[in-house]
Amino acid sequence: MNEQQQDCYILAVETSCDETSVAVVKNGTEVLSNLIASQIETHKAFGGVVPEVASRKHVENITIMLEEAIEQADIAPEKLSAIAVTEGPGLVGALLVGIMAAKSLAFALDKPLIGTHHIAGHIYANRLEGEFRYPALALVVSGGHTELVLMEREGSFKLLGRTRDDAVGEAYDKVARALGFPYPGGPHVDKLAMESRTCEDMPRAWLEPDSYDFSFSGLKSAVLNAVNQHRMKGEEGYEAGIARGFQESVIEVVVEKAVRAVKACGAVQLLLCGGVAANRGLRQALTERCEKEQIPLTIPPHRYCTDNAAMIGAAAYLKYKQGSYSGLELKAEASMSLEAWAAR
Repeated sequence: MNEQQQDCYILAVETSCDETSVAVVKNGTEVLSNLIASQIETHKAFGGVVPEVASRKHVENITIMLEEAIEQADIAPEKLSAIAVTEGPGLVGALLVGIMAAKSLAFALDKPLIGTHHIAGHIYANRLEGEFRYPALALVVSGGHTELVLMEREGSFKLLGRTRDDAVGEAYDKVARALGFPYPGGPHVDKLAMESRTCEDMPRAWLEPDSYDFSFSGLKSAVLNAVNQHRMKGEEGYEAGIARGFQESVIEVVVEKAVRAVKACGAVQLLLCGGVAANRGLRQALTERCEKEQIPLTIPPHRYCTDNAAMIGAAAYLKYKQGSYSGLELKAEASMSLEAWAAR
């Protein structure tokens, strides 16, 4: 560790989408504070996140949240070791609010600035729960990402597969809208699917036999077609069966590809990451399958699944230990590569 084995206190900022979050993390694993201001009620009226509105809300929240996070952590600002911030991927305007706040604080306190990758944050949310064993495989499932990432050693990320169209969370929200649920729709579909006694058959997109990529646009289209057919026939009460059929299709493909990748790569640990990691159906199915296959599985608690700054602080600790800091010219990177970030 830097500074002759002294404790490291990283203040982290996360504003990649519609949650404003600030946290203080000690030594990459101990969360001293983790504040999250959700914008769900604001964006619900629009049926999804409006980038300009999200940016304005971040501006309104960020200063007071910086102050409260430091106060809750019970640490003097000058005792902070570094300031970390999500630099990408995400909404450019939203990212810029966090980056400017982090830059200003780092400059005022004369502390190192650490630009951090959002997906690395989701992966390292699991580090807040326990140690990593390498090689490890991360299954990232969120509103904007569905990826399989191999970690051969600490700080190494190799992308094995990704979605070719919709991400899992995006597909959930679109299906929820078709079924008449408000934004965010994923939790509604999950609840309905878990309670349903009926199941409408839905297609599985396996793609090429050796592919670790995903595709959910065809499944989404199948759901919309099923909904339209039921409505044209004047039928009611079909929503639960469709929700369950959709969720079972998603889970079967995601779990099967993750397990196949673990075996092919010789991984000794599977990490579930991202906002959709809070999905009960996925957590249950993956847990059962990993127990059957004797694959060690780590799943973060719900509070670290969705976007939060604690996970950014955990990932930033990687760069802190390496002494790899960002300059004040740090920019927002809307489609930043995880592998490129790791190699810096």
